[in-house]
Amino acid sequence: MSDVQVSGTLFQLPLRVYIEDTDAGGIVYYVNYLKYMERARTEWMRSFGFEKPAILDEGKLFVVHSANVQYLRPALLDDELTATAQMSKLARSYLIFSQTIERQGEPICRGDIKVACVDQGTMKPAAIPQAIRDVLKSSGTAD
Repeated sequence: MSDVQVSGTLFQLPLRVYIEDTDAGGIVYYVNYLKYMERARTEWMRSFGFEKPAILDEGKLFVVHSANVQYLRPALLDDELTATAQMSKLARSYLIFSQTIERQGEPICRGDIKVACVDQGTMKPAAIPQAIRDVLKSSGTAD
């Protein structure tokens, strides 16, 4: 498996399927695809220098607001996979990511994940801190 890669605007994270990821038949349990996507988003943020990507400055957090996921083919025990993350929208208080889980370049799971910025105390929507917005805007990874 290779190291983390950013190709243009697409972030790629290599993964391997372990026994803990599967059911009794050796097939990846559906919720684990969401975990793989979470890891890719987290490492994508780390690639911009954010040490704790879910916990932001000014008492704000990133939380998953919604997920639209399509399961195309099963992943199996010991498969080498790639989780991708690509920011498709940067709004005032949220980000949208287009993500895939791939096996040998073939998508086996796709998802659009909306990640909202919220106030840590009230859990109500809040503006993404300007310093983070500036870094994400300058990355050229969003519309």
